[in-house]
Amino acid sequence: MSAILRELLRVSEKAANIARACRQQEALFQLLIEEKKEGDKNKKFAVDFKTLADVLVQEVIKQNMENKFPGLEKKIFGEESNEFTNALGEKIILRLCPTEEETVELLSKVLNGNKLASEALAKVVHQDVAFTDPTLDSMEINIPQDILGIWVDPIDSTYQYIKGSSDIESNQGIFPSGLQCVTILIGVYDIQTGVPLMGVINQPFVSQDLNTLRWKGQCYWGLSYMETQIYSPQPPNSKKYSSDAQSQLTANTGSEAEFSCLFSAVISTSEKETIKAALSRVCGERVFSAAGAGYKSLCVVQGLVDIYIFSEDTTFKWDSCAAHAILRAMGGGMVDLKECLERNPEAGLDLPQLVYHMENEGATGVDRWANKGGLIAYRSRKQLEMFLSLLIQNLAAVDTHT
Repeated sequence: MSAILRELLRVSEKAANIARACRQQEALFQLLIEEKKEGDKNKKFAVDFKTLADVLVQEVIKQNMENKFPGLEKKIFGEESNEFTNALGEKIILRLCPTEEETVELLSKVLNGNKLASEALAKVVHQDVAFTDPTLDSMEINIPQDILGIWVDPIDSTYQYIKGSSDIESNQGIFPSGLQCVTILIGVYDIQTGVPLMGVINQPFVSQDLNTLRWKGQCYWGLSYMETQIYSPQPPNSKKYSSDAQSQLTANTGSEAEFSCLFSAVISTSEKETIKAALSRVCGERVFSAAGAGYKSLCVVQGLVDIYIFSEDTTFKWDSCAAHAILRAMGGGMVDLKECLERNPEAGLDLPQLVYHMENEGATGVDRWANKGGLIAYRSRKQLEMFLSLLIQNLAAVDTHT
């Protein structure tokens, strides 16, 4: 239902406020960046605070949704456990308390009595947020609540969140690293089919006021259910760099060779050399590196690139569900790379879309929810088919040269 999506947008903004507060407020930032020195206690404390920011965001999302939609909290899944052990060995379950004062008291236990930091965090946690989107407000879509499951990645790209610079230059609109690569990801899927239905990507750090040093963010959303496909209006700086291939494909003329170097792709810095080599043949110089799985997916949503490709098995359902739902609403999607490379297009089989309701057989721990075959995120099926055809040819060519 669109009421759930509206509330997810609101809680994502509340989560973004917490993420910004931890970077902007001195008492909190000092804990976030605390160096690992002077023995185990400091080391553990620094790790714990990073985890605390993650868990706090996750709990705010879970408990706000439960308040509005009773029963939904049991279907919200994320990476983080909300159980902490402090320096005194006390086990503490972190939950939002009814009042700010009670939250301060609970946070003080987790933060070993740091009252200043606990008060600063509790204040932003209990701050109310109003968030509306006229496009969504004008719609009413009814999706049964009992078929919904939700994946949450409270702060994607935590390394950039802690260490990322605020003054990284973008490369044709794409940030290779820095705070802009941090995202809050909320994806809603059908628990029976695993199909993504709604997605919210909140980018807390988009632009900084140089006088106040305060950050402003941007929120993206999409909903794809039965005949309804709607998504957030794109900011004016989007859709710049991926239009060449799209317009060529729309024209539907020319040979495959002519399409080479018209595509653009974003990849991880750790991508395999064979994939990089094949991509340089397919995309020429239009291959960009960036941090954060959520941010790279967002680059496709924004239209800054045509494709996000990742060949490793180290992204998870919480990394991909939100962007996948938005891309579905736009006419795109997210597919299993390994299965795509093994698929015979002549067989008429459908593209192997990622699904979100099933664990990986035989896997344990977080690997149960890994995207085992890697992934490709795309904006248009026609584009993807052409890209895959070129990629497979060029992977074969790379193999013969190595």
